[in-house]
Amino acid sequence: MPSLCRDCLTSFETGPRCPACRSPRVVAHDELFTLSIAHMDCDAFYASVEKRDRPELADKPVIIGGGRRGVVSTACYIARICGVRSAMPMFQALKLCPDAVIIKPRMELYAEISRAIRAMMLDLTPDVEPLSLDEAFLDLTGTARLHGAPPAVMLAQLVRRMRAELGVTGSIGLSHNKFLAKIASDLDKPHGFSVIGEAETMDFLHDKPVSLIWGVGQSAQASLEKAGIRRFSDLLRWDRTDLIARFGSLGDRLWHLARGQDRRRVSANSPVKSISNETTFGEDTANADVLDGHIWRMAEKVADRAKAKSKAGRVVTLKLKRADHSLLTRRHALREPTQLADRIYRTARGLFDQVDHDAPYRLLGVGMSDLVTEAAADVSGDLLDPDALRRGEAERATDKIRARFGPDAILKGRSLR
Repeated sequence: MPSLCRDCLTSFETGPRCPACRSPRVVAHDELFTLSIAHMDCDAFYASVEKRDRPELADKPVIIGGGRRGVVSTACYIARICGVRSAMPMFQALKLCPDAVIIKPRMELYAEISRAIRAMMLDLTPDVEPLSLDEAFLDLTGTARLHGAPPAVMLAQLVRRMRAELGVTGSIGLSHNKFLAKIASDLDKPHGFSVIGEAETMDFLHDKPVSLIWGVGQSAQASLEKAGIRRFSDLLRWDRTDLIARFGSLGDRLWHLARGQDRRRVSANSPVKSISNETTFGEDTANADVLDGHIWRMAEKVADRAKAKSKAGRVVTLKLKRADHSLLTRRHALREPTQLADRIYRTARGLFDQVDHDAPYRLLGVGMSDLVTEAAADVSGDLLDPDALRRGEAERATDKIRARFGPDAILKGRSLR
């Protein structure tokens, strides 16, 4: 069976240890040197960076997040043993792991390291599809001749280089499509390398839970369970037409994934699907003026990001989380796309006014989706609001002044609430 030492990159036939360096860190698989679709996922990325910079934290549980009332951004593997997970409320994480060291995120540093990792990936292939700062798909099809080695060797070299030059580790999933590569990268964390070959795909998936499918959240899982679908083997009993009739486009996707089929290509220019911003309050609040100020600031940040990306959105979303962590989401589709903070704010504020405010809130977010190019944005104005065009012109003029003299050159009164 083809085998690879992940430490010295020696290729050899099956054995428990590398014949060259005697390392036990060996990956072996019949299709090891023929597969070329990979997913690389950094191991507890933010926490790993902090431990790299503060060696005294090496053996301590570390949680990255925003204070006692925030949520966990990520946690090191020591904290995860205690049950701490990403997106968990911080107070709950501290109950599970009271000795944890809490560190505020340093996003600029993480982004800088992410760019360095991305550059290493691009040295291997131009087909890199980032999913976030710490993970990406790679398609190394046809690169063996260029590098003089199969994709598996180059991927092992990538994570070895990440560790040596940046002090962070990553786990590799290698397969014949994106769906399986992403599953594989989570099978042997941290610092793992797992392979799912074509020949074993159906046997591998058969008894696995459908929760393995990326993008199938709790709501979708509940709907699937009502239909008696908990595992991939349950999906195989359904006809394709019945799945589509029951679940729409998700049903068609599930039919293919149950058979290990995923035709999505690794896309280096995957389009941005939404732009959003949210904040968790230091204290729960029901103060309408305070919340209005936050809605404006969120709308401004979303608008600034949309303008920076030359995008506009057709759908505005308001997100509210109550003190008991129950979540409210409201959306409104605009007649024409916008990238103006004024229009995003007024739409989000309208959604806020439609909610029954029977409890204080701990989190607020504003977002925009169904994105298009900015050329289609704010063309005709709002016919029901004759002052909208004038406010839009004023906002564009404000943008120019801020671009020249800084973001604090002009401030709205409501932003100070």
